[in-house]
Amino acid sequence: MIKISNVKKVFASKSGTIQAVSEVNLDIQDGEIFGVIGYSGAGKSTLIRMLNGLEVPTEGSIDVNGQLVSQIKGSRLRKARQRISMIFQHFNLLWSRTVRENISFPLEIAGVSKVERKRRVEELIELVGLEGRGDAYPSQLSGGQKQRVGIARALANNPEVLLCDEATSALDPQTTDSILELLVDINKRLGLTIVLITHEMHVIRKICHRVAVMEDGRVVEIGNVLDIFKSPQQTITKRFVGEVSEPEETKETIEHLLETYPNGKVIKLTFVGESAGQPVVTSLIRNFELDVNILQGKISQTQNGAYGTLFIHVNGSEEEEYKAVEFLIEQSVQVEVMTHA
Repeated sequence: MIKISNVKKVFASKSGTIQAVSEVNLDIQDGEIFGVIGYSGAGKSTLIRMLNGLEVPTEGSIDVNGQLVSQIKGSRLRKARQRISMIFQHFNLLWSRTVRENISFPLEIAGVSKVERKRRVEELIELVGLEGRGDAYPSQLSGGQKQRVGIARALANNPEVLLCDEATSALDPQTTDSILELLVDINKRLGLTIVLITHEMHVIRKICHRVAVMEDGRVVEIGNVLDIFKSPQQTITKRFVGEVSEPEETKETIEHLLETYPNGKVIKLTFVGESAGQPVVTSLIRNFELDVNILQGKISQTQNGAYGTLFIHVNGSEEEEYKAVEFLIEQSVQVEVMTHA
């Protein structure tokens, strides 16, 4: 569906050249929800803007469903953009137009008849859950409703690809989740390929099938989301995963426990896929002469399966502690004996 080959983007500035994207190679499959994550300055916004021709690569090529977006201009590019829609962090709605009129706008530009526009707009209003709000203006909508209008407008011309540029960054957590659920529903119902960029691992975890991690203009890691959670390789990837699986309070809890209970072991258990449902703590209590203290745990769902972490403290004889660790490893659970947080 999307093939990014040896793409490089250099910008000129008064102080010299800035290399925003460097030697990026990605293959995004048809119907996939693909995430690109990175902090500010990583190059992810420049990369996504090159997918619909808003930026042109300095080197390399971008192929979207057989169309070399990186090489076409004028009317051909405008026509290609009808198949590659985009939603934005700050919605970019027309404030003097109602919800219906905002959604209808790209259809007007495309020369769609009035009767067909009306039918399509009502269909999209229902799809994104805005029934009864068609005559409202953007100023009368919540942030989540504005983004739903943006999504409906982006879908107006039946695109093949939907690009999401930090689409949930301006929303509160609950609203973010509702928009992400809508995107998953649209992906399943329409078979739409979705490419989203974000700096929030929660967004990647919740809806993406695969993710590319960017740093300093380069893709430093790429893979299935569940695999990335299971065994992140790069320092920056570990940091992103830790934001979801090991919040700051977890580290404080571990440090406190290591100081308060110098005896025994603090163990981090990582569950992936089917292992997330195993009653391993119950088995530890039943089968070993140990005191077991659960510190903190969390299980999250990804598009590829469950991922979870659990921190426990076990205390017993050195032999029993060793046997317990060996038992946990045999259960296909990743085990890390903590010496520091």
